[in-house]
Amino acid sequence: MGIFSGLKNMGLGDMEGSDLFAEEEKVEQAAAEPAQPEEKDFIYDKTYTCPVCDSSFTSRVMKTGKAKLVSMDLDLRPRYVGIDATKYDVELCPHCKFAALTRYFTAMTPAQANLIKEQISNKVKLQPHTEDYYTYEEAMERYKLALVCAMVKKAKNSEKAYICLKSAWLLRGYREDLESKRQLLPQQREELTQQEMEYLQNAFKGFVEAQKSERYPMCGMDEYTMDYLTAALAYEVGELDTASQYVSRLLASAANNRVKDKARDLKEQIVAKKKESGN
Repeated sequence: MGIFSGLKNMGLGDMEGSDLFAEEEKVEQAAAEPAQPEEKDFIYDKTYTCPVCDSSFTSRVMKTGKAKLVSMDLDLRPRYVGIDATKYDVELCPHCKFAALTRYFTAMTPAQANLIKEQISNKVKLQPHTEDYYTYEEAMERYKLALVCAMVKKAKNSEKAYICLKSAWLLRGYREDLESKRQLLPQQREELTQQEMEYLQNAFKGFVEAQKSERYPMCGMDEYTMDYLTAALAYEVGELDTASQYVSRLLASAANNRVKDKARDLKEQIVAKKKESGN
């Protein structure tokens, strides 16, 4: 007789042959293999007050310290496990349609607010999105609107250049995401690569202009970090002589060892690229 014999008399006959420890084994196995976190696990909704229309709204923001930073690209794009942080660095008011990088969202003069109301608020129509996270398409839409708003409010060159830089990061992440899922078509690869290059070229141009007239820190970066970033962008867009000039200036400066080490690595890549091109 089994340990559950007699359960039929209690109306539980279908359980007389049950394995006492079967469920516990399943639970133990599940505990040994925790589910991988999803992108939505790294974000939360944060409330903002729009500096243009004073309306309150929520925006998805990456949780500080939640995602693990694993590496950084040549042009300082950070790479995290489980999430592309670049997707969550633009705030967009759904009421007046003002958008800006998080760093610049609250910086607004009355004159700039009027320009946004006149040239953006009554014209922009947003596409509805229902995902728990920002898709690349939605993030790109937010960045494009942030760039247009920056132009309309007559933002500094550094702000416009920074939006272009992060837009390039976003397109790079989108391409890599499609590649990892084996969903990237040849034509799409070419288009995304070309768009990324256009944004990098504009970022490079904007930062060069900004360094002529703006004060540091710029986009949260000191002079040496900005010099390195500009050198990296010059390298990426094929301006090798300019990249070499920035690197030489950095290596002779009072920059810290971390920046100088990155500059030395970049110098090696510049030399290799020049040899490859026969220069």
